[in-house]
Amino acid sequence: MNWDQIEGNWKQIKGEAQAQWGKLTNDDLDVAAGNREKLVGKLQERYGYAKEEAEKEVDSFIAKH
Repeated sequence: MNWDQIEGNWKQIKGEAQAQWGKLTNDDLDVAAGNREKLVGKLQERYGYAKEEAEKEVDSFIAKH
């Protein structure tokens, strides 16, 4: 699945994202709303990841879907 598909199906995928990243709140995921850069930013904020690490996490998530 590519990011456009994830963005289009965000409401369905949001639960899977929260399962993977338990520190993200519903509000965090609503703010991200399928936007890759916002999701990367939220991962940096909640987990203290460097930008590159957060991007790798998101890429891994995409690869699973």
